[in-house]
Amino acid sequence: MTAIRPGSPPGPALATGGFRHHDVLDLDDFALDEIELVFHTADGMKDVLGRDIKKAPALRGKSVVTLFYEASTRTRMSFELAGKALSADVLNLTASASSVTKGESLVDTVKTIEAMGVDVIVIRHSSSGAPYLAARVVEPAVINAGDGWHAHPTQALLDMYTIRERFGSLDGLKIAIVGDILHSRVARSNVWGLAKVGAAVTLCGPPTLLPSQWGGVTDTNGHQDGLPPPRITFDLEDALDGADVVMALRLQQERQEGGLLPSLGEYIARYQITPERLGWAKPGALLMHPGPVNEGVELSSDVVRGVQSVIDRQVASGLAVRMALLYLIAGGPQ
Repeated sequence: MTAIRPGSPPGPALATGGFRHHDVLDLDDFALDEIELVFHTADGMKDVLGRDIKKAPALRGKSVVTLFYEASTRTRMSFELAGKALSADVLNLTASASSVTKGESLVDTVKTIEAMGVDVIVIRHSSSGAPYLAARVVEPAVINAGDGWHAHPTQALLDMYTIRERFGSLDGLKIAIVGDILHSRVARSNVWGLAKVGAAVTLCGPPTLLPSQWGGVTDTNGHQDGLPPPRITFDLEDALDGADVVMALRLQQERQEGGLLPSLGEYIARYQITPERLGWAKPGALLMHPGPVNEGVELSSDVVRGVQSVIDRQVASGLAVRMALLYLIAGGPQ
C-alpha cells in the first residue's frame, strides 16, 4: 500500500481495492473510489454491530490513542467504541489530564505516544492544521477528529454514508447546509466530500457567517482545490427549495457575543429550521445536524424528533464509518 503523507503526490488508481492513505486528515485527497471503499467497508461493519456479540478480531494486537484537546462526546465515544469493537487496545488522553498542562507541546506529546508503540493516533485540536503537524513528525497513522475551523473528515464521511443509506447514491442530490458556515469544519469537509460524489451543495446563512468565496483556493498542501464552488445564498427559502437533504449547523454562543449576529432572536427568525420551512425542501427530505443540537435555535423542537430527522442515524453511522477507517488504516490489506 502506498502511504500518503501531507504534501505527497497522489498515488496510482486503486486497481485492487486497496486503501492508499496512511492518515485521514481531510477529504481533499480522497478519490471517489476510496470514498466508496470506506462506505463498502462500513456496510460490513454494520453487520458486525448487528450481532449479539458486537466484536471482531480485525485489530487484535493493535493500539489506538484518542488525543483530545477539546471537549467531545459523540466523536470520542464513537472512536473508542469503534476501536474496541475491532478488538484494538484503546487509550483515551485528554489535554487537561496530561503533561500539556505542564507546557508540553503537541510534537512532544505525539512523539511520546509514538515511542510507546501505538498504531493509530486520533487527534482533536482547537488549532487548524494540528493533525497535519502530528502526521509529519510521527510514524503512527493520524486521524483528524476535528481541527479548529478547518476539517472534520470523519463527520463528513458519516454524513454522506447516512445520505447514501436513504438514497442509494449521492450523485445529483441537492444538499442545503445552513448556519455558521464560516467557522464550520463540518461544512468544509462536507463540501469536499459531497463535490467528490457528485452532489450539488448550497450554503446558506447570515452574511457575516458565510465565506466570501469558496472553490479555486489553495488547500493546505499548496494545491488548487479544484472544487466547483458551492452555491451561496443568504435566503433560507431559496436554499431549501427542492433540497433532498437539509443539514443545519450548530450556532456557537461566541458568534453572537463577537458581534457577528445582531441577536439570537434574529437568527432564529430567519434561519431556524421549522416544520413549515422544512416543507420548502422536497417531500421526505432528510434533516441532519452534526450535534450537539441547540434545540430551539438551529432547529425547532418538533423537527429534531420529527420523521424526517436522521440525527440519531448519523450517530449510528459514525460508529460503522470509524470502524471502517480504523480497519482500512491499521488492519486492511497492506
